[in-house]
Amino acid sequence: MANASLDSLLGCINRVIVGKEEQIRLLTVALLARGHVLLEDLPGMGKTVLAKTLAQAIGGTYHRVQFTADLLPSDVIGLHVYNQRTQEFELRKGPVFADVLLADEINRATPRTQSGLLEGMEERQVTIEGITLPLPDAMFVIATQNPIESEGTYPLPEAQMDRFLFKLSLGYGTREDSREMLRRFRSESPLAEITPVIRVEEIAALQREVTQVHVSQAVEDYVIDLTEATRSHRSVEVGISPRAMLALLRCSQAAAFLAGRAYVLPDDVKWVFPSLATHRIRLSMEAELHVTEAEVVQQILQSVPTPVEESV
Repeated sequence: MANASLDSLLGCINRVIVGKEEQIRLLTVALLARGHVLLEDLPGMGKTVLAKTLAQAIGGTYHRVQFTADLLPSDVIGLHVYNQRTQEFELRKGPVFADVLLADEINRATPRTQSGLLEGMEERQVTIEGITLPLPDAMFVIATQNPIESEGTYPLPEAQMDRFLFKLSLGYGTREDSREMLRRFRSESPLAEITPVIRVEEIAALQREVTQVHVSQAVEDYVIDLTEATRSHRSVEVGISPRAMLALLRCSQAAAFLAGRAYVLPDDVKWVFPSLATHRIRLSMEAELHVTEAEVVQQILQSVPTPVEESV
C-alpha cells in the first residue's frame, strides 16, 4: 500500500540522519497516524536537524520555539494586537500554525505555557481570546527535552505525556556511524540539499488511507490484552489510557501501511508498543527502586501471548 513517496521520504531523511533507520521509521509512523513525538535525548544528538529535515522533505512550513521559563501561551498560539494605523485589533498567529513545529526543550516552560499546546495537538485547532482557529491538517509536533538536566525544568504531567504518540531517543551511533557522519558533514550539511519528495496534501491523504488498513479480531484482542496487562502488572500504578489504546491500534495500522500491507500483523503491534507505552505507564514507588518503565513494558510483551495466526 505504501507508495514510492514514502520510500523517498525515508531515504531523504536517512541521507541526513546517520544510522537511525529505526527511529526514522517510527517518526514516519507517528506522522501517518496523526500523532506527535517527544524526543528525549542529550544535547547535540540531531533532534533539531531531524525536525528540519522532515519539514523540508514534505515541503511543509517549519517553526521552532525555544521553550523558556518566561515564555507565555500567546507566544506559542498567537494573540490579537492593536494596529494604531487602522485602529483595529489584528490577529497575529503564533508558531503553532505550522506543518512541523519543533517545541525545543519543552520542559523548560511553565505548565501554563506547556498546556497551550494541548488543544492544538489533540484537536488540530487553537482558541485565541474566544476565537477558535483551525491548524494545518497534517500539523506535527516534535518536542524535545534533556533527560539529565532537571534544574529549572517543569516535568510534563501525565495528561500532556499522553498527547505524545511516541517517546523516542536517537542515542549515540556505532563507530562506523561516526565515521560516516564525519565524511557526510565534512564540507557542508546535506540538509542544504534536501528538496521536497512528498507534498503536505499527500501526507493528509495517506493519513486517511491508514484508517482503512484491515484489523482482524485477533489483533484487536491482542491490543486489548496488552492494554489490560499494563493496568494489572504488579509494578504498575497507572496503566495506559483508552486514548492510548486507540493510538496503539492506529499506529499499528500506520506501521502496516508503511510496510506496504493492507492488514495489521501482531508484529506491527509489538514493534510500536514500547515507544507508545513506556512514557505512559506510571510505576509504584516501590517498583521504581528495582525496575524501569522500559523493562516493565518488555515484561508485558513477553507475558502476553501473541496471536499465532492472522486472518485477513
